[in-house]
Amino acid sequence: MAGPPIHVLDDYYLAITLLVTIAYQLLFFSIAFAFKFDKLTDFAGGTNFALLAILTLALSSNGTTPDARQLVASLFLIVWALRLSGFLLFRILKTGKDDRFDDKRDKFLPFLGFWIFQMIWVWVCSLPVTVLNSPAVRSYPQAPFGTGRDIAGVVLYSVGLVMETVSDAQRFRFRSRNDRSAVCDSGFFYVSRHPNYFGEIMIQFAIFMIAVSAAADGFVSGAAYAALYATIVGPLLLTVLLMFVSGLPLSERPGAKKRYEAGQNWDAYARYLRRTSILIPFPPQLYERMPTILKRTVFLEFPMYVFDPAKHAGDSHRSAEEGTTARKNDDNRQSGDRLFSGEGQRQGETS
Repeated sequence: MAGPPIHVLDDYYLAITLLVTIAYQLLFFSIAFAFKFDKLTDFAGGTNFALLAILTLALSSNGTTPDARQLVASLFLIVWALRLSGFLLFRILKTGKDDRFDDKRDKFLPFLGFWIFQMIWVWVCSLPVTVLNSPAVRSYPQAPFGTGRDIAGVVLYSVGLVMETVSDAQRFRFRSRNDRSAVCDSGFFYVSRHPNYFGEIMIQFAIFMIAVSAAADGFVSGAAYAALYATIVGPLLLTVLLMFVSGLPLSERPGAKKRYEAGQNWDAYARYLRRTSILIPFPPQLYERMPTILKRTVFLEFPMYVFDPAKHAGDSHRSAEEGTTARKNDDNRQSGDRLFSGEGQRQGETS
């Protein structure tokens, strides 16, 4: 018979996971700051997820075999985290340094700010697994694994992991060619400009779906029921970060502007932007003909991502753009699209 979960600080493992996350990130921060060493930054973030999943699973099982739902959700988080951290470590070893820290590496507080941000990201996005493994939830009888929601979560996770893994490899191979005029429009990038982001979002919502089944199927009630549903803040935070903070805003308009002003095969790239969904995979032949209002709403290509040469390019490029705008307008059969020939860019592809 299974022993009771080990109680540590609180019933939801919130305090212990927060303390472990802070200590783990500060350890790597001290190394990075002292030696001006970039190569372990993303590795520290990814492995922190795995550490929390292993810790809470071990405390919850208390020397016995955990149930299937705990194992699946925890292992899914561990596999994703180790895959991501391993890839990022491999990439930074190849590239040599992380350009994100060029203006922060020697400044204690700005550099520490990044690591605090990473602490929040890891701790919050781990919450579905943390709470699922906690004594507050494990004190209730658990629904057998294999419900429709569980199966849907497994399928969603599998698709997301394949999409993120393959698109990361495709992007790395494309960038290794070092051809700044080329457009990465094959593989998953044929149907989405950011398939790796879309896959990561799918993964996090899939883990939440599996974790919340304990509440959704009526086996958990009270505060534990509310806590499980509240862990949706994890996948929501990840989505907000990718869409509004550190993902699309840093790659879409700035990347398109850089390519346009450098004259790096802009016409081919503008065509790719018109035809390719920014996030949700969709056939480019259909996306190109889609009304702008649907692109800006259903397909999440918000105006903040859009590069308009007339507004956002440097002065030296505007006169040339003005000379070609009229001709492009005549060929544009979709009203509202005429100023958006440069609607975004995948991060790093043309840098």
